[in-house]
Amino acid sequence: MADLQRIVDELAARLDRPLLLEDRLQRVVAYSEQSGAMDDIRRDSILRRHTTPEVRAWLRDAGIHGATGPLRTPGSAPLGLLPRVCVPIRHDSALLGFLWFIDKPAMSPADVATAAEAVPALALALFHESLASGLASHRELEAVTGVLLGEREAARQLIEAGAFPQAQAVTVLVARPVAAPGESVRLALEQGLLALRRRLSGHHTLHLVRYDHGVLLMAGGGMPMEEVHAAVGVPVVVGVGRPRPSLAEAAGSYTEALHAAEVAGRVPGLGDSVEWARLGVYRLLTRVPHDELHPGLEILLADEQHLTLLETLETYLDLAGSAVATSRALRLHRTSLYYRLQRVEELAATDLKDGGERLALHLSLKLARLSGRYRPRDTGARA
Repeated sequence: MADLQRIVDELAARLDRPLLLEDRLQRVVAYSEQSGAMDDIRRDSILRRHTTPEVRAWLRDAGIHGATGPLRTPGSAPLGLLPRVCVPIRHDSALLGFLWFIDKPAMSPADVATAAEAVPALALALFHESLASGLASHRELEAVTGVLLGEREAARQLIEAGAFPQAQAVTVLVARPVAAPGESVRLALEQGLLALRRRLSGHHTLHLVRYDHGVLLMAGGGMPMEEVHAAVGVPVVVGVGRPRPSLAEAAGSYTEALHAAEVAGRVPGLGDSVEWARLGVYRLLTRVPHDELHPGLEILLADEQHLTLLETLETYLDLAGSAVATSRALRLHRTSLYYRLQRVEELAATDLKDGGERLALHLSLKLARLSGRYRPRDTGARA
């Protein structure tokens, strides 16, 4: 409800006129402060939280239930009803509610268009309310936030409300958009995760959308990574944590999923969907400070002209120091490969025949990938 009231208040301030939001049964959900023209119907709707049967019939005959866009409804002196602008709220063509404005003074086409622009956000908020499984929407969001912070009381509230089974394990998935965070990206995440929840309703799913990522919690395992990509309307990388025995322990799976999504975004070679359990060495490196690099590698990273040497070195180390395999992978003559490796040794003041040096350089390259300081040109290169 908090989101709905915020959207209503912001839209009323933007248009400088009062408005009222109803659900599809024409029960009042939210309204702004009153200023300007007001009739008995608006006053009674606010006080009683619904309109009279006569008014509902009048407005139904005006076509509000079949409308797919804003329409003007006539007034009725016998009913004490002023003319109105109605903006139907729909989600995936399903009618969820109505946004109402008293059309006195008459709304301009630009103002009507501005009101219509608020429909996607209102539709998502209303739809989220309908998925609350016995909890008010804002209470569910607060409880899920608490679960991801490790609060056992929040998990208990969700279980008692029937939103999640008590005896089921939980797995957490994180979807992180490739694009920079913004309102349109957040709405795409919200819409996609809500649609996914509806399709997976038998799996007791919960979700939360944060500033730069979305979170999906599902009973059991087998998280639908590919379905997330299909449902969300923007490109994302997906990370999945390991299952935990109960909802109260979901925070651990969330932390892993968040790290897995971060690694997927930094290391294209891993693909756009990554499970924490299959991250290999990156599971360790996510916990290591990204500035703890081999001193020689720092020298190579400091100059863009050394990128080819870094790519060659990484391929060589990924292939266990095999010159034959590296030459084949890079389609590079063996003499050219040896020359590049010699240059690496000179510039980085290292010895590639030393196992300890090779290990330090290899781990440092992976850390540099995670921090974004090292970005190979070939996105299909070895991770």
